[in-house]
Amino acid sequence: MANRLADETSPYLLQHKDNPVDWYPWGEEALKRAREEDKPVLLSVGYSSCHWCHVMERESFEDEATAGIMNEHFVNVKVDREERPDIDSIYMSALQAMTRSGGWPMTVFLTPDGAPFYAGTYFPPTPRQGMPSFQQLLVTLADAYENRRDEVLQSAERVREFLEASTSGELPKSDLSVAILDVAAETLKESTDRTNGGFGGAPKFPQAMNVEVLLRHHARTGDEDALAAAEVTLKKMADGGIRDHLGGGFARYAVDARWLVPHFEKMLYDNALLTKLYTEAFQITGDEKYLEVAETTADYVLRDLTNEEGGFFSAEDADSEGVEGKFYVWDKAEIEAALTPEEAEAALAYWNVTERGNFEGKNILNVKRGRDEVADSLGVSEAEFAARLESARGKLFAARERRVRPGLDDKALAAWNGMMLRSLALLAGVTGRADYLQAAQRNAAFLVERMKSGETLYRSYKGGEARVRGYLEDYAAVSDGLLALYEADGDLRWLRESLGLAETMNRRFWDAERGAFYDTPEDHERLVTRPRDFYDNATPSGNSMAAEVLLRLALLTGREDLRERGEAVLEGLSGALEQLPAAFGRALAALDFHLGRPKEVVLVGEGRERDGLLAAAYSVYLPNRVFALASPEDVEAGAEAARLVPLLEERPPRDGRATAYVCEGYVCKQPTTEAEEMLRQLAAAG
Repeated sequence: MANRLADETSPYLLQHKDNPVDWYPWGEEALKRAREEDKPVLLSVGYSSCHWCHVMERESFEDEATAGIMNEHFVNVKVDREERPDIDSIYMSALQAMTRSGGWPMTVFLTPDGAPFYAGTYFPPTPRQGMPSFQQLLVTLADAYENRRDEVLQSAERVREFLEASTSGELPKSDLSVAILDVAAETLKESTDRTNGGFGGAPKFPQAMNVEVLLRHHARTGDEDALAAAEVTLKKMADGGIRDHLGGGFARYAVDARWLVPHFEKMLYDNALLTKLYTEAFQITGDEKYLEVAETTADYVLRDLTNEEGGFFSAEDADSEGVEGKFYVWDKAEIEAALTPEEAEAALAYWNVTERGNFEGKNILNVKRGRDEVADSLGVSEAEFAARLESARGKLFAARERRVRPGLDDKALAAWNGMMLRSLALLAGVTGRADYLQAAQRNAAFLVERMKSGETLYRSYKGGEARVRGYLEDYAAVSDGLLALYEADGDLRWLRESLGLAETMNRRFWDAERGAFYDTPEDHERLVTRPRDFYDNATPSGNSMAAEVLLRLALLTGREDLRERGEAVLEGLSGALEQLPAAFGRALAALDFHLGRPKEVVLVGEGRERDGLLAAAYSVYLPNRVFALASPEDVEAGAEAARLVPLLEERPPRDGRATAYVCEGYVCKQPTTEAEEMLRQLAAAG
């Protein structure tokens, strides 16, 4: 018989609906029962594509004896960390404070009022490597709560005090200066693995935001070593097994230092951040390889992670048929059977496939030599080799599509959709591809029509239903994505929506005393503490994204109140940016924008002429800029566009031709109708 999770929409919660555990979703019903029956709460937090979450479910939550202990002694609560980042953030902080480590599945034991008194991650079904069995842990903690209550409550109170201090304490401050950006770049250069790319050793995560810091530093200073550090990471990730060479997209992380063996789950947020990063790498270097990576990553999302309404799904699992990576790996014989001898020769050589394999007797496709080198070794021209390889890729992809696919987490999360929207809008501008722009427009319409009601943005959407009121990161990321789309297509609808979300964010999440945002709105349910996360981890923090989008909107609209609030967030983070730059990649990007005398590019006109100017503007790497697009009617006095964007007022086309106005620091260059002159002005600015 299904438990209470059967009524949820989260794919992760639904995976547990048939467990013999008497699961509750997080909410007052569970906490009320805990208070009434004087039982501790067993909180289990995970997500749909988490491999070890699936393992613990099979070993413990599907076991009748274990479930019996859980049901007798605890009120059991399941949380999808992606749907409830507030719960995850609070109790992950507690876990890290109590154990000096973290991860998922996260297992936390709470008093009935939500204060944690014991925490851990995965627990095995039998004692192993110094860990107790999960049943032993349950019995021990149930006994402690029943017979040593004072000790339990003292522990809970200490953790409660830590959580309150961690969200209300002051971060160190310093002056907002370019020196912070310089120190951050030097720190990241020093920590870059110059042989394999990435930062540090294994496991390796694609830290897109920190690589962007290096690209920005190069653009600002001309530092070639910063670009070299960024490029070694970009190239090694693109060639490694962490990238899907047949279907596009990147896995969550690599378990080794060489990017060869991925943890095979694919997350929307990683692919959103990496699409943007590789697009910008193409802008700054002109290397077509980077553009290919960006396009195939976006193509993966549009093909495999997009719902019929234009929203983007959250993730694909690492496992299929109960085996991690089974969908992605190959036998040499499988490849030979699917291809002609010439195609197989090209594929085996380029993707480094051997009889022995490189992963449990199978092959993870990866690249060790350039196409020119492999073509030369096979004695064929580069053009012939490219043709064979592309034919092989298509056939292998088709063969792989006949396999059992990994599980799909088909909920749409607002924040992650906003990140992908920004990346798609940028990629559409850079490539001029109508399909990318149309996909971005569909996604924007989905977000404002399906995931928003009045002023309220919702966090999660599945099966026609939006659930859980949005968090700070949702408002900031969606506002950011909508603004990027306005810059790509000039539709005022997206600018209005972006500005409206920013204004709601300012009202509902701002803490005037601290000069920063909370993660939850002011009328959110009362938790053990009101969370506030400043660090840019796998995804950028809500405060970092809020600071950047407020500064961008301020430049476009001329609103000083937005600029002041964005600057206040950065001032509050200033000391932390200086001391721990690797944890603030997106905040450093916002600071670079704030200090970088950003460019204001107004393009007035219609049709192919304006499109030509816009394409030229997107052809160069300008991380610190805003674009304002308008028709001749939009710039007339009193027009809505000119009211929203004062930059547009009195900016008519010259001689009936599409015209570019390049401004910086309250000064505008001579208007021009020529793309080359516009690019010269952009290069000379700053």
